[in-house]
Amino acid sequence: MLSHKHEIFFEVARLLSFSKASHTLFISQSAISKQIKALEEFYKTGLFERLGNSINLTQAGKLLFNKLLVAKQLQQELYQEIQVINTSFTPQVQMVVGASTTISLYILPPVLSAYLQQNPHVHFTLKNRNSENILKALLDHEIDLGIVEGINKVSNVTYSPFLTDDVIAVCSSKNPLKKQQLELKDLYDIPLALREQGSGTLAVLDEALAKKNIKLADLPIKIRLGGTEALKNFVRVDTCLSFLPRQSVRKELESGELVEVAIQDLTVKRTFNFIQRKGTENNLPYKSFIQFTKRQYSKLE
Repeated sequence: MLSHKHEIFFEVARLLSFSKASHTLFISQSAISKQIKALEEFYKTGLFERLGNSINLTQAGKLLFNKLLVAKQLQQELYQEIQVINTSFTPQVQMVVGASTTISLYILPPVLSAYLQQNPHVHFTLKNRNSENILKALLDHEIDLGIVEGINKVSNVTYSPFLTDDVIAVCSSKNPLKKQQLELKDLYDIPLALREQGSGTLAVLDEALAKKNIKLADLPIKIRLGGTEALKNFVRVDTCLSFLPRQSVRKELESGELVEVAIQDLTVKRTFNFIQRKGTENNLPYKSFIQFTKRQYSKLE
């Protein structure tokens, strides 16, 4: 077991912030500072450089952080091997997962409920961000597992397929567009409401249009909104056409609040993937969670 001081140091070093570590650890900043000071006294060296409102790791701090990464992996392997010998051994597990908006809001909630009922020893934190920021959080060790749209060519990240979803054109039930069969050229004359830059939904739409020799920047984009719910709420009361994941608008399509608008020769599909840092793929809690999520989601479809 890592000492309490080392666990606190690890969190501060991972986030490079005393205040953020205070929030994730649920202890005061003064208590964190006290533990870090005690650790620096033990090692007879500074672990952090204070630069105004920011901090950086010293050479000793970087060394300690990298060694603790290895130690935490070894600790997890030990837990896994002990559980094979003695199934009654169920240590508390802290899991931090990041997922893009569609997954966080519309896919994971029932899966998480079922998972936590079967694994009461797990303390789970889910971070909801767009795909670009989830990848950054993984690389910064802020999370240990992410679920994102598409694949970025990052050498130290592994990808495992989860599910495929359609991105469809939708408008308000009061919008005259609902009665029309659109062609691609019509998009140059229809005001659009789209997601913000960094959104996986926007990225796959951009890619699909590019294959049809249409530049997203050339279309009449009236507004960009951060988040699927904000975009849905806007389109319900406006005359804009929007592109949203089918998973996110199922209820609105069934109730008639939103209407799917067919666009000839345009198909937009997204693939969601689990992402992990290379070398952590066999971390048992996350490996088991991935397997459970795939099984559970197949039942919910």
